[in-house]
Amino acid sequence: MPFLGQDWRSPGQSWIKTEEGWKKTTADEKNNNVSVESFCKAEEEECFNKENLLLSLSYDMAAKKRKKDQMNKNTKVPYFHREKWIYVHKGSTKERHGYCTLGEAFNRLDFCSAIKDTRRFNYVVRLLELIAKSKLPSLSGVAQKNYMNILERVVQKVLDDQQNVRPIKELLQMLYISLCGLVQDMGKSVLVGNINTWLHRMEKILQWQQQLDNIQINRPTSTGMSLTDLPVSLQLNIMQRLTDGRDLVSLGQVCPELGPLTEDRLLWKRLCQYHFTDRQIRKRLMVSDKGQLEWKKMYFKLSRCYPHREEYIDTLHFCSHCHILFWKDTNHPCTANNPESCTMALSPQGLINLFNF
Repeated sequence: MPFLGQDWRSPGQSWIKTEEGWKKTTADEKNNNVSVESFCKAEEEECFNKENLLLSLSYDMAAKKRKKDQMNKNTKVPYFHREKWIYVHKGSTKERHGYCTLGEAFNRLDFCSAIKDTRRFNYVVRLLELIAKSKLPSLSGVAQKNYMNILERVVQKVLDDQQNVRPIKELLQMLYISLCGLVQDMGKSVLVGNINTWLHRMEKILQWQQQLDNIQINRPTSTGMSLTDLPVSLQLNIMQRLTDGRDLVSLGQVCPELGPLTEDRLLWKRLCQYHFTDRQIRKRLMVSDKGQLEWKKMYFKLSRCYPHREEYIDTLHFCSHCHILFWKDTNHPCTANNPESCTMALSPQGLINLFNF
């Protein structure tokens, strides 16, 4: 009777009972038989797993496609964030990875409600103008799309209210010129997305410009007192509140009765002193034949050489203590003893400079 147990002195051979009787086999032959069987079995399992994997991938791709189609079903009504403040972090730390960008701030802050607020409207328009001028390629794809959607809301508000037509036309003109140069460099990763998408957006900008050119400002039906009914002193006092010389020129063209008042030298002198420094004014002095300073001509000459002074009723503020970016009338979670001493108002250019790191 052969020994069936495992002997430590065995040379690696074992007895196997077959139909022809007992045979002695080595461990290599046994391993080969087992490996062939296991290989076939593993191959069958692998094929089965591959089929399941392909099915699961097809299901995932279909689900993602349905989700993407659902999100892009109506691109004109995107999701707008309505956060009142955001944390601006400029570098990676152990607690926080990454940094905040201008595009992220543009996406997360509540610019949708800021458009409807007359105190913030000019601030947002100026920010859109600066982004269109040089910062549009630095925005992410989502931010670029959000930029166009917010711009569409701005245009629609102007068409509905019939106000602020000129600055929006200038904004659209600047954006179109910038896009003409950027579309030519689409192969250099300047703009995110398909070139056909941007060509469609450029066509949309031309349509907006056409709508603003054809806008008909309705005359108010009020039967009360108008500007021409006021005393001359009050009319001049109201005109002194205008900060753009082009508004004075337009006022004189629309209302001939006020034309002589819009040529008042004191009005143009105050405009020059409001927007420009004494040194800038001295470099652009213009004297008439009568020996008087031509303040109106000096104003437009200075406007071509130097930027205007910018003042906004409501702006974004930045807290240097907690690094929070927030709107002026929004309470932010600052831990400082005197939060007002740590905050500073940011102009649109200051907001862009904040993210230049």
